[in-house]
Amino acid sequence: MNAVVKFQTDTMTSLELLKIINEARITYGEASIRANDFHKRVEDELDDEDYETFVVQNINKTTTTAFKLNEDQCTLVAMRESKAVRKSVLLKLKAKQQAFRIPQTYAEALALAADQAKQLEEAAPKVRHYDTVVERTTLLTATQVGQKVKFSAVKLNKVLEELDVYNKTLKRGKAFKQWFVDAGYGIMRQTDNGFSQPMFTTKGEAWVVEKLICEGVC
Repeated sequence: MNAVVKFQTDTMTSLELLKIINEARITYGEASIRANDFHKRVEDELDDEDYETFVVQNINKTTTTAFKLNEDQCTLVAMRESKAVRKSVLLKLKAKQQAFRIPQTYAEALALAADQAKQLEEAAPKVRHYDTVVERTTLLTATQVGQKVKFSAVKLNKVLEELDVYNKTLKRGKAFKQWFVDAGYGIMRQTDNGFSQPMFTTKGEAWVVEKLICEGVC
């Protein structure tokens, strides 16, 4: 459900950090941050810091300048968030840093395992709450999902085709690819006229909005 990102040589990209922050924001009912706005925040927060930049090509043929950040820099950026979001993000950053660290002794391995077990136990109620919220039985059309980002159904569907959500081999109508259905993001529902219609779950809606923001499409 949540982003699975590990620090590589103690670094994380700003896009990976944005994904973690936006997941926490959605969990606590806050609006997601657009990629461009987030990177302006990163530059402002780390104006006297050294970090590596790189360019990402977006699916709408625009580019985004992103950054490679160390653990301390990720923490500084996350400190601007609300208390609930900040706590969630910092917990994930800590867990991922611990996942990167390899125990050198048997005692260290036991201590690390105990610490991770404690963190999972503390996070379990929040995870169950989030799953309950996003797995409601409410189903949404592309038009309803598009309204969240001020897209028409036609525009949204074109973007989702590029994101490999729809089966492109169909000449008439639309159908989700199996991976999208298996992830719990949508189902194919039969209409009264006997046609199959793709319907998004609220979990799928959250995924679409998050994906569009991270891709810099909206």
